[in-house]
Amino acid sequence: METHNLTVKQLYCCLLLSIFVIISFQASSSEPETHYHEFVIQAKPVRRLCRTHNTITVNGLFPGPTLEVRDGDTLVIKAINNARYNVTLHWHGVRQLRNPWADGPDRVTQCPIQPGRSYTYRFTIENQEGTLWWHAHSRWLRATVYGALIIHPKLGSPYSFPMPIREIPILLGEWWVRNPMDVLRLADFTGAAPNVSDAYTINGQPGDLYRCSKQETVRFPVDPGETILLRVINSAMNQELFFAVANHILTVVAVDAACTMPFATSFIMIAPGQTTNVLLTADQTPGHYYMAAHAYNSANAPFDNTTTTAILEYKSAPCNANKGKSSTPIFPQLPGFNDTNSAIAFTSSLRSPSKVNVPLQIDENLFFTVGFGLINCTNPNSPRCQGPNGTRFAASINNVSFVLPTRNSLMQAYYQGQPGVFTTDFPPVPPVKFDYTGNVSRGLWQPVKATKLYKLKFGAKVQIVFQDTSTVTVEDHPMHLHGHNFAVVGSGFGNFNPQTDPAKFNLINPPYRNTIGNPPGGWVAIRFVADNPGIWLLHCHLDSHLNWGLAMAFLVENGVGNLQSVQPPPLDLPQC
Repeated sequence: METHNLTVKQLYCCLLLSIFVIISFQASSSEPETHYHEFVIQAKPVRRLCRTHNTITVNGLFPGPTLEVRDGDTLVIKAINNARYNVTLHWHGVRQLRNPWADGPDRVTQCPIQPGRSYTYRFTIENQEGTLWWHAHSRWLRATVYGALIIHPKLGSPYSFPMPIREIPILLGEWWVRNPMDVLRLADFTGAAPNVSDAYTINGQPGDLYRCSKQETVRFPVDPGETILLRVINSAMNQELFFAVANHILTVVAVDAACTMPFATSFIMIAPGQTTNVLLTADQTPGHYYMAAHAYNSANAPFDNTTTTAILEYKSAPCNANKGKSSTPIFPQLPGFNDTNSAIAFTSSLRSPSKVNVPLQIDENLFFTVGFGLINCTNPNSPRCQGPNGTRFAASINNVSFVLPTRNSLMQAYYQGQPGVFTTDFPPVPPVKFDYTGNVSRGLWQPVKATKLYKLKFGAKVQIVFQDTSTVTVEDHPMHLHGHNFAVVGSGFGNFNPQTDPAKFNLINPPYRNTIGNPPGGWVAIRFVADNPGIWLLHCHLDSHLNWGLAMAFLVENGVGNLQSVQPPPLDLPQC
């Protein structure tokens, strides 16, 4: 009897211990994690389009490593620069609350990591989930230094859509046969536009339609009836893209790590810097189907008119009798290169899934003209003046062509109280009012080069209208704001009318984004709360335009107390 009681007690104790262990494991596994990574920036031989050259990569990978975390997790990434160029890394779309030191744009929030040096980026994901990405933010290194950053919900928190078992990152890129840094260097010297890319890529591979590329075309096997999540990222340098999968409907469920009201479409238009999550169901006859991307070109300018492809292949697809090879894939119908109507129809379909908090009372009402300019040369025949009619290309916001500092980064100079690095007199409106999308006087084509910031009080409610101009040519400029997300409340063609256009704003369920383009020859309006202290870059995500000066920066002042103030810089922050 005593033996029986002892056995029961032992079993009872074991059961309690097991329950305790399970509860403890569940509690510990739901705690935020810290992820440690080492990113070695280095040159590696990469062969594309029949040619091999040393390409700047991270850990020898092109594209670079995919980072997967959960909301609330912390990332500690030691960047070791073994390349021959200065470099910085940017975590595109991560809010970096109170922590501009981890944001990454060269000479804005940090000095670059010099060759042979390192810097450790430390940051926490706070109330964000979805698809973001990371990339170099110094000169044109991001042509090959980039990768996906996937943020899953906290454990126990559901997705906002039925989450498939399988998900696939789709990174769209551009490839130059020449070293991209040499392409940029030549453009800097001549003042002309840089040479367009030689190919587009999907996950680093050009695809079947390019020379020496067919064997490496990326293939994605699927089971009939399976639904997969495609996390599409436009990592291209200078080109907005149309993307589609032959005969398959795409259901958009998120953009820029913000949920959307689901809608079905046969294609997406995606600008550099943007991400789009789509659901795809393999509901077609088993076979091979191209996924493809080509340019949406909204400017009167040269562009790469090639098409990149990957293959969606059903596992049960029949093979040809010819040596067992698979059949020729079916090609999707992509909109035409200059099909602005389709591009606008897609972006206009985006909505948040429910009512969102949009600032209604505006403290800072800003009107920003965005566009090109030309710098006149004293000697138009100079080899350094190969732009139109012996000029040099430029770009500007409100006629200010942004110049990065050389002595220090903006954030370090501000934090250290160093004078003479920047001014805070960026104009809230254009210095001259004109017919922005009409026949612009040539006297307005030359911008002023300067390093001007615009000050915002902590908590300020901000509206910006980005107005395209027809100087040189109209174009869709994808504008990216660091450190903040914003509501896209309205857009239209022609000149913005402050008396009538605000009445058409969507203040109920506009989409939230971190990168948005204006219709070519039109305008787009955004609203956000300046709730993140620090200096935050605003720029066109077409890197040739950024290089010409289509940028500015906001200085968001500290609020009250530590939780509304910039945290101290890390000890290993690079110095200029």
